[in-house]
Amino acid sequence: MVAFAIRRIVGAIPLLLFVSVAVFALLHAAPGGPTGAYMRRGSMNAADLAALEQKLGLNDPLPVQYGKWLGRVVQGDLGMAVTTKRPVAVEIMDRLPHTLTLMAVAWGATLLIAIPIGIFSAVRQYSKFDHAVTMLTFIGQSIPIFWFGLILLLIFYMRLENPFTGEPLMPAGGVATMGAPFSLTDRIHHLILPVTMLAAGWVAWYSRFLRASMLETIHQDYVRTARAKGLSERLVILRHGFRNAAIPLVTLMALDVPFLFTGALFTEVIFAWPGMGRLFYAAAERRDYGLLMAIIMITSVLIVLANILADMLYAWLDPRIRLS
Repeated sequence: MVAFAIRRIVGAIPLLLFVSVAVFALLHAAPGGPTGAYMRRGSMNAADLAALEQKLGLNDPLPVQYGKWLGRVVQGDLGMAVTTKRPVAVEIMDRLPHTLTLMAVAWGATLLIAIPIGIFSAVRQYSKFDHAVTMLTFIGQSIPIFWFGLILLLIFYMRLENPFTGEPLMPAGGVATMGAPFSLTDRIHHLILPVTMLAAGWVAWYSRFLRASMLETIHQDYVRTARAKGLSERLVILRHGFRNAAIPLVTLMALDVPFLFTGALFTEVIFAWPGMGRLFYAAAERRDYGLLMAIIMITSVLIVLANILADMLYAWLDPRIRLS
């Protein structure tokens, strides 16, 4: 497996270089630029703007700018954020823990809910539970995620009140109550709505995929053979059914792994969560090329690594799959 992983990583380097060239060109082709905010506010005269563009290297030909950027990245320097004048790596590390907390909790809650639902729905096909799950998953897949987040705010922040304090039942956003000392209960309280917003869509997709895969798997010959050997139904479903049915789910999860780094843009903007999603949104508004390139390229690397990990998990789940 190690040789397979190394071979795939080496093979992905040309792909990542191509992605970096394409993204770099597209960012610079978009109207505006890092100095656009200063121009709109009129806070700098033409001479100062020209000096700033010269300092940022924006007057160099595009291939020269890309070469300088790539040279810095190879040396481990992601550059400086234009508006904050801070290193890009520092900006990312300030936001990353909040995003990892949010996404890890949402992902964990999703798996704890979606996997039992998907398995039970397949085992009890066409039951009332299965029909209810099918209806709810279709709804979860159909509703816009940003609309669902706004509805959560409307109900739990604006409409419902805590009967003991008279305050809104749930906070409107943020990581914790401003000015309050650290409290795990307070942190969990602020996580509930954004985690619910994220997990709702994921639960719908994951449980639906797992149900379909389980329905195909539990009617295979090796599952019938396991039952004929006298194994308990629980052991048959979990060891022989779920293990093989999980392969499509692993593929879906691998595509979502990069979200653990980038965060969910809509969720972090709606709930004022100071994570990577909001950082990316702010960088896009300011046309902060260095910050945008860093976030996009790290995401691209994570996508490559997640797909390699998924291929390795395939071989672990199904011994018939060979990585040679």
